[in-house]
Amino acid sequence: MEVTIIHGQGHKGSTYHASAIIKERICGSDTVIHEYFMPKDTPAFCTGCSQCILKGEGKCAQHDKVSRIEESILRSQVLIIDSPTYCFEMTGQLKTLFDHFAYMWMIHRPRKEMFTKIGIVVSTSAGAGHKSVTKSIARQLSWWGVPKIHRVHFSCNASVWENVPEKIREKIIKRAEVVSQKVKGQLGKVKTGIKTRLLFGIMRRVQKSNNWNVADKGHWQQNGWLGKARPWR
Repeated sequence: MEVTIIHGQGHKGSTYHASAIIKERICGSDTVIHEYFMPKDTPAFCTGCSQCILKGEGKCAQHDKVSRIEESILRSQVLIIDSPTYCFEMTGQLKTLFDHFAYMWMIHRPRKEMFTKIGIVVSTSAGAGHKSVTKSIARQLSWWGVPKIHRVHFSCNASVWENVPEKIREKIIKRAEVVSQKVKGQLGKVKTGIKTRLLFGIMRRVQKSNNWNVADKGHWQQNGWLGKARPWR
């Protein structure tokens, strides 16, 4: 099994530790782990040139860094993406990474590998906002086509892990164990749900009438998705 972990921050605070607990319970000695820390491993800010969408992702000036992370994502069965809560949202550096993957959204050139993956999104806060962060990250994954997404979010009542009350730590560990057991049971059995299928169907109709983006339509045609083929079968 391969797992990709993307941390929306460079420091190892409460959110990192929550993800680490999940990692420890999911990954075995033979698990291949790809782990990235933002902003160290993130590309530079997206300039909005749209070249990745209009002409192909290879046209992005940051393609080398983006493609390295994309390759890890495509090979992995489980994606763990976390972010501490900054102003009720994910960190800017994590959002920068998501911006670079706009071409993988279902409206453009989704990757068939994404439709069998399991996503785990994690966020903690000192007070509030953690739920909206995991919801935002989960939205990104759903637009990639990820069919099964687990959300883990907690208010830690502390700004550093060492000061998190023991009762809250116990809750985090218990939730991590529950999610980890669910993920283990779902490996190799993930099915694309009705919501993802409906969204894919809408995007398919858009691509059928697409006369403005050769790269996108060519991708759908090449995969046979404008015909009877589907990425989940």
